[in-house]
Amino acid sequence: MYSNSSQICTHFGTTTRKKMVFNFRVFKKQAPNGKITMYLGKRDFVDHISGVEPIEGVFLIDSEYKDRKIFGQIVCSFRYGREEDEVMGLNFQKDLFLDSRQLYPVPEEQETSKMQERLIRKLGDDAYPFTFTLPPSAPASVTLQPGVEDEGQPCGVHYYVKIFVGETETDRSHKRSTVSMGIRKIQYAPSKQGRQPCTVIRKDFMLSPGELELEVTLDKQLYHHGEQIAVNICIRNSSNKVVKKIKSMVQQGVDVVLFQNGQYRTTVACVETQEGCPIQPGSTLQKIIYLTPTLESNKDKRGVALDGHLKHQETNMASTTLLASPDARDAFGIIVSYAVKVKLYLGALGGELVAELPFILMHPKPNVKGKIIHADSQADIEDFRQDTVDNEAQE
Repeated sequence: MYSNSSQICTHFGTTTRKKMVFNFRVFKKQAPNGKITMYLGKRDFVDHISGVEPIEGVFLIDSEYKDRKIFGQIVCSFRYGREEDEVMGLNFQKDLFLDSRQLYPVPEEQETSKMQERLIRKLGDDAYPFTFTLPPSAPASVTLQPGVEDEGQPCGVHYYVKIFVGETETDRSHKRSTVSMGIRKIQYAPSKQGRQPCTVIRKDFMLSPGELELEVTLDKQLYHHGEQIAVNICIRNSSNKVVKKIKSMVQQGVDVVLFQNGQYRTTVACVETQEGCPIQPGSTLQKIIYLTPTLESNKDKRGVALDGHLKHQETNMASTTLLASPDARDAFGIIVSYAVKVKLYLGALGGELVAELPFILMHPKPNVKGKIIHADSQADIEDFRQDTVDNEAQE
């Protein structure tokens, strides 16, 4: 989309300079009364562990509202229970105001980005910039997949930018003079692979000589969504037991840190096989099982964690949550992890032998070169309808 801002054209021996116009995408939403309009350059903001990309935008106010005060907020909405279960005064949603300030009258001059400068130049003197910063400890955007019969807003962590008219930033805003737009806080996969996961589990049996050994290795530690996971399994049976079946699965772990017992696991990919079985005493088996966790095969499972998504956009299973340190765990609303589990079935008397290996599942960082917004840039504006505010806060 972006290249040199002009090109040389030669025609009939005459050299002329042809001006090129560049477009950049902008998201727009207007308050129901049409008096305030919000513009955002993007809706996905990357958490780099050490810091989060700033939220930069512009708001346009009607000339009739020039004597009013206008405030802006970044709201993290954490829903941890279904709306239909909210009875007898119970409320399963917490709204955290991560940043809140007066935007107009402008309290002080602030630096503006190229995108903000171009928008203000296009919109006129009634347009003003705003910049918010998310704390690094803020949780990533995550949505828990609702059941088929569930209604209302799904559980999870959602963010939105809110601009409203009031006397103070703690005023209860009026819907008609409030505009809200959903955003996402996301993480991308590290650029380097970690140590290759490997584990060895041994089991001995009471009143029986020898032991059963299970070695499990993954081909790498970091996978991108949609990639196939190769699970290398090596079984050495030095016991007098017989391995009758092998089961390999990918489990997604969800930890809702608000609850002491808010941890559960969901199997999102599974292969069960008897190929090479039974493994008799003194025998060895080495094989590779391939697993691919995808949302398409888990669309009917309630509670599967999804990447926080915006309306009218496709999503996928949630990425692994990366933490700067284990101490930062309590600040995150929902923590997502993945592990491969391999289980050997030895029959009713022999029991089972289980090995588990954690791994990372994330999106790769987009390979986007630094974009330049030129002086002759024009905005392609994506407009959201304005009939409601609350129902579209997560749009």
